[in-house]
Amino acid sequence: MAQHQSNPRIPVSILGATGAVGQRFVQLLDRHPWFEVVALTGSDRSIGQTYAEACHWVLTSPMPDWAGGIVVTPTQPGSSERLAFSALPASIAREAEPLYAQAGCAVCSNASAFRQEPDVPVLLPEVNPDHTSILSCQRQRRGWKGFIVTNPNCTSTGMTVALKALQDAFGLEKVFAVSLQAISGAGYPGVPSLDILDNVIPYIEGEEEKVEFEPRKMLGQVQADGFQLAKCKISAHTNRVAVSEGHTVCLSVEFSRPPSDLAEAGRVLAGYSAPAISADLPSAPRPVIHLLTGPDRPQPRLDRQFGAGMATVVGRLRPDPLLHAKLVVLSHNTVRGAAGGSIYNAELLVQQGWLV
Repeated sequence: MAQHQSNPRIPVSILGATGAVGQRFVQLLDRHPWFEVVALTGSDRSIGQTYAEACHWVLTSPMPDWAGGIVVTPTQPGSSERLAFSALPASIAREAEPLYAQAGCAVCSNASAFRQEPDVPVLLPEVNPDHTSILSCQRQRRGWKGFIVTNPNCTSTGMTVALKALQDAFGLEKVFAVSLQAISGAGYPGVPSLDILDNVIPYIEGEEEKVEFEPRKMLGQVQADGFQLAKCKISAHTNRVAVSEGHTVCLSVEFSRPPSDLAEAGRVLAGYSAPAISADLPSAPRPVIHLLTGPDRPQPRLDRQFGAGMATVVGRLRPDPLLHAKLVVLSHNTVRGAAGGSIYNAELLVQQGWLV
């Protein structure tokens, strides 16, 4: 495995940079020790304008000065970037991301377009860093010089980290999940105010299917030409709620080998460590999981910033009268579940020698 040297920084582009997730990429890549943004792409209405002119900045921190002066370009591979971070809508990503991979770019995608492909890893560095081994098959099968790696759906992210810790210790048979998802997960401007105020929307198109599939892919085994899904079954209800950021998931879990008591399960969660290859990367959360003991935690407004938004927060671990245990998981959907997750994936790729 290759150890990255901090200089020179790797030139990168952000695809779909003017949207909410694209803005989060800009924010998180500001002063990144390994990556330097050299291109920002956007839609036809933004091309030719400076980023400051084209972008309606919606984050609470100011737009970085360096970003404001970059001229927005079409979403086409350039000559300088070696890594592309994709914040594109899935329909556009399906066409654009392969062009970058064909041109030799590593694409770290937040889009859902390729997550179900048998040769594309859905990656969480603290869960399944070995899944990048499929990239050799992907390149050969598709004739690409580069490759595509995806991060999971923002709801799948935190719950999969927690489930990985429990799977390693006790095995998993069944998972029942109910999500309470922030409105920022719908992008900007997101959900109309008259739909979400004083309301819960119990349907998010395509979300339940993602939450029932993606954790099983990440918790499964990588093989020479594809993935063997984890055997556990997942049933998901997904709901949009009036929270700005931070997805909460209420889980009930049945184990293959139940713990002696829930205190043991708590020690497993709190003590979970990322694999060595991922543990010391710049975006790595330390610790991976924050276990809270208060009866009313985690709460999005209070707890979503643990680990600069990259940590998984778990609380309310207690017996389940139908299965073995129930718990509440919180993760920051636009940091850990979107841009920050893709950046962490790119750091892993550098560390493993995929970006040379």
